[in-house]
Amino acid sequence: MDSDNQQRYQTALYKADANQSHTCVARSQGSNGMNNESPNPDEESSDILNQLCNKQLLIVNSRRRNGLILYKHYHAEFAGPGAAVGGLFDVDAKWVLPVGNLSLVTPESAQERQNAYLIRRQWIRLTKQITDNPVPLQRAQKILEQFKQFFGTETLTQVPDDAFALLVGVLPDTIRRARDLGD
Repeated sequence: MDSDNQQRYQTALYKADANQSHTCVARSQGSNGMNNESPNPDEESSDILNQLCNKQLLIVNSRRRNGLILYKHYHAEFAGPGAAVGGLFDVDAKWVLPVGNLSLVTPESAQERQNAYLIRRQWIRLTKQITDNPVPLQRAQKILEQFKQFFGTETLTQVPDDAFALLVGVLPDTIRRARDLGD
């Protein structure tokens, strides 16, 4: 009897939390005003975030070196090539940061969706392997090393310290120190 009440209570809390107004607005990342480049990165992030908040399921294009950092309430997740984003998994995203030349595609079959879910899980496992290291500076160095190998130095320098910090559970200052040590 108590477990039934507990389950109803948890369900009611979840529903109340889910029904709260969810702000689907992308915050500015590194843009200091208007520029004539097309598309505007802030606009692109906002459009993507709106799609995710509307539970649209997309896949990060597996034919490009690109990805999406999904900022959640207390952490961030990286979805790389081939990974599913959106659906029910990312309705709690606060904002997004495209990495590389981002391209999102719509899955065309159930098999394609299933493969994308598996790939998203692999990206999460890779991040978990990095965060399993108890030494914050080593976690910071490892995530920077992984992104540098996959995306190159130019893309690495464009990703802000706070994004990496939220991915591996360190302070942005620790990422800055790791960047300095890597130079």
